Amino acid sequence: MSKAQTQQVSMMTYKVFQWSASSVGKHAARVALTRESLELVGMHVFSEAKAGKDVGTLINRDDTGIIATNDIELIKSSDADVVIHTPLPSMIAGEKEDQDLDDFVELLSAGKKGNSSFRSTGLNPGWMGEILPLTISSLCERIDHLHVLELTNFDPYPSRQVIFEMMAFGAKPDEFASKVAKQKKWLDGLFSESVQMVADGLAMGVTEITSTLKTELAEKDFEIAAGVVKQGTVAGQHWRWSGKANGVEVVAHETVWRAHPEVAPHWENGKNAIRFKGRPTINFELERDFTFMNNGMLATAMHAVNAIPHVVNAPPGIQTLLDLPWIFAQK
Repeated sequence: MSKAQTQQVSMMTYKVFQWSASSVGKHAARVALTRESLELVGMHVFSEAKAGKDVGTLINRDDTGIIATNDIELIKSSDADVVIHTPLPSMIAGEKEDQDLDDFVELLSAGKKGNSSFRSTGLNPGWMGEILPLTISSLCERIDHLHVLELTNFDPYPSRQVIFEMMAFGAKPDEFASKVAKQKKWLDGLFSESVQMVADGLAMGVTEITSTLKTELAEKDFEIAAGVVKQGTVAGQHWRWSGKANGVEVVAHETVWRAHPEVAPHWENGKNAIRFKGRPTINFELERDFTFMNNGMLATAMHAVNAIPHVVNAPPGIQTLLDLPWIFAQK
C-alpha cells in the first residue's frame, strides 16, 4: 500500500458491528465508540437477557442509543463495514460445534455480496505467538530455533464455564481425556496453523507439526476465583506444538497452564518469552499480566481494532499476517 493510499485509508470512518460483549468484545466496542475513525453501529449478543439492552449497559458505560440484538439478519442488513467476532468458541463452548463456522459463512456471504475479507487474531495463538516472533525476527541474521512460551496462572480467572468446562481443570484423571477432547482438537488446529504460518514467514521449511499434552494433579484442594480444584484432579496442563524441518525441531510453541501458582513447580516458571537461537540469540520476555487477564484482553481487542482499515480494504479471502501490511495503532 502506497503512502497516499495509507493516508486515505486512515482518514476514513469505519462502521463496526461488535459480535458479543465478552472480555475482548467490551474493549473493542468501547474503542469503536470513542475513536474518531470508527463508529459503532451495533452489537450482537446471544442471551435473551442481554438482547434489547443499550450497549452502554453491557460494557459498563453511559447509554449509547445503540440496542444489542441477537438477530444475525440485522447485522447482514446493516451498513457495517466490519464485524468483530469475539465470543467463546462454539466448538468447545456452544450447543452446536459448527455454529461459529455457520455464522462466518453467513457474514462473509452477506458482506458486499460475498466480496469479503477475513482476518483471524487472538492472544495465543495470535499476537503473542505470531506478531511478536515475526517482528523480532527482523533483527536476526540467522534463526536456528524459535521457542514461544506462554505461562498462565488461571487462579484469578472467574469463569467457571471456561476453567472447569472448557479447559477441564478439576477433572478426575480418568475423565480428563474425554472432557478435554474438544479443547484438544480445537487447540491442535489453532496452534498447528499458527506454527506453520510463522515458520512459512521465516522460511524455516517446516513440513511436520506434532503435539503433546502433559498434566499435573492437585496435591491439595485449591480455592480459585472460578471454584475449587480438588485434590487429585487435573490442576496443570503443559501443551507443546513442535514444528519440524527434515525431522529436526525448528519451532516450538509451549503453553503452561496452572489452575494455581503452586501447581507443578518443576515446570517452567517466570515470564512469557519469545526465544531465538541463532545469530544473534534473543530472549524477549513479557510480563504475566499480558496473558488471559486485563492487559492481555485489551491487547487482543486492539490488534483486531487496529487491523480494521487493512482488513476492510484487503482483497477478498482469508488474510494472515503474511498478507496484510504492518498494523499500527490508530487514532
